[in-house]
Amino acid sequence: MNQRDTFLKEFRGQTIGSVTTQSSSEESFQNEVLRPILKLQNDLFIASFINYVAKNKADFYSHSVEKKLSVIENAIQKDIKFRNALKGMIIALFTADEYAEYIKNSSSINKRMMSMLIERLKSQVQLFEINQSI
Repeated sequence: MNQRDTFLKEFRGQTIGSVTTQSSSEESFQNEVLRPILKLQNDLFIASFINYVAKNKADFYSHSVEKKLSVIENAIQKDIKFRNALKGMIIALFTADEYAEYIKNSSSINKRMMSMLIERLKSQVQLFEINQSI
């Protein structure tokens, strides 16, 4: 393992969730790679979404919570440019071996990655209120 890979694994931290011999390769990848990266990059995802709202959804803060949750979901699912930027923030922290695993099944992993990110942002929707008033 090269220095970059060693650094990334130490930097990201422990596996989040259980990985057993019965775990599928996608589930293992999710818990060993995706969850730690999403946790590590959380503040960046929030800042990125706040910037997205400022540039594209000026009326976001006047919406109900339900509408805000919908905006979060639609932004990640339908705005390809924004989605690709978020994907890049995650993939950049893959090791070379993890990237090789990712490209074998990128479509499925991308769906998993984005649904996890959507849920992460939705669960923190209250942070967007705090940041808006600053």
